[in-house]
Parts: sequence; C-alpha cells; structure tokens
Amino acid sequence: MAQTLEASVIEDAKKLTVKDKEGKEYTFGSLLEKQDSIVVFIPNVCVTYFMTDMPRRLGSQSCQQYTRQLAGISPDALAKANKQLLVIGCGEPDVMDFYIEATGYKGPLYADSSRAIFDKFGLISNLKVTPDGEPKRSNLQASRLNVFFTSFWRGPVKNAKYLGKEGKVSQLGGEFIFTKDGQCTFLWRMKHTEDHIEVADLMREAGVEYP
Repeated sequence: MAQTLEASVIEDAKKLTVKDKEGKEYTFGSLLEKQDSIVVFIPNVCVTYFMTDMPRRLGSQSCQQYTRQLAGISPDALAKANKQLLVIGCGEPDVMDFYIEATGYKGPLYADSSRAIFDKFGLISNLKVTPDGEPKRSNLQASRLNVFFTSFWRGPVKNAKYLGKEGKVSQLGGEFIFTKDGQCTFLWRMKHTEDHIEVADLMREAGVEYP
C-alpha cells in the first residue's frame, strides 16, 4: 500500500479530460484542484451482460455493489474531513443515468471514455474473479446465480439502448487519494474484477468517518 504515482504521471493525467452526464468536458486537474480528493475508477456499467463472459457480468455487478457502498458515505463526513469523492467510469456519458439509478450514487460522476487516465495510472484489464483461497470483499453480497439473472434483466432485456456504450468490458479500476495540489498519497489498483479496496479501508486512509 506504499505505492504512489510519479509527479510527471500525475501532471500528464491532469491535462486529460473527462465528461459529466451532460457531456460537458473537464480536465482531470480542474477536478482535483478544488479540494483533497478520493477518486474511484470504475467501469460505468456492463449492459452487455448476456453477450459477454460470466466473469465480466460478475465483476460488473461487484462494481455496482461497491458503488452502492460509496453511496452510503455521509456527505457530512466528507465535508468534515474536507474531502470530495469522485467516481470516474470508462463508458459513455449517456450511460450514467442508468448507473445512478442502479446504484443510488448521487455524487460527482464522470466518464473517461477513451480510458486515457485509466491507462496513465496503470489500471489493467482482465476478466478474472476472486482467486480460490482469497477472502471475498464485503460488497460481494449476492450469489453468483442471482447475479446472472439480475444482470440478464438489467442488461439486454431492459437496457438494450446502452449496448456498446458501457466501455471496455475487461477494464479494471482502482482507488486513489490526492491532495488538492495534485500529490497522490494513496493508491489501490484492482488485480481482478472483484478487487476494489474495502470502502472502510479507503475512508480510513482518507481520514473520513465511515459508516
């Protein structure tokens, strides 16, 4: 957990852009300079569930469950710690309304559709799930059979209009903490589709009271 990012990597990333759900463009640096930031990189949503491998369906649902946990972070706790929480996905901006509805997350949400920042920060791609013998994260509450049927309904059955807009299906994310002057004080890169750091651990690193 002692990993960090080189200053040159951060400076390059600050020049890259993301979009909000209305399609308005922002540089990554303009978001960071507002205040100290907790930045969660996450696939927006996988709506091609029935057309992709089961591991990706499971991984996408784990990301949604993780974002539901993020939605439970108190705005007052963030304000008290003088931190902002930013979630950045790799799909298209018009998928965001579905993601907000699916997760209940109401905070700042952006799209890095080109995955330029994902790549710059060394976030990898694969379709692996939790390895045998490794404890599962607390956000993985639903059984895999339930995930299959839920993903089938929420995917092609109900949201066919989003097919092809969800971003690279194998893209993984990660969690980063930045000071407002752009220094990275903490990072976690996912190694498989169910490997988001525990929200409680992330908030502890950020000095934010949780739950």
